[in-house]
Amino acid sequence: MKLFAGLLFCSLVLGGSSQFSFLSEAYEGARDMWRAYSDMREANYIGADKYFHARGNYDAAQRGPGGEWAARMIRL
Repeated sequence: MKLFAGLLFCSLVLGGSSQFSFLSEAYEGARDMWRAYSDMREANYIGADKYFHARGNYDAAQRGPGGEWAARMIRL
């Protein structure tokens, strides 16, 4: 819910094409975080969670400001 509220707020503050860019980066960043979480569950290896959390945050932050925001909001 916090993620949705933040996206809504940012969409109201930002305008034009930058709004679409930010939202698409945030969506892709959230998808990166989900992919890292899924990989972590699939690996099922004790002690590897820090690696997958760091990988998800890094991948999301590389998307741009929207992805960085999503990584900060989700923080596996």
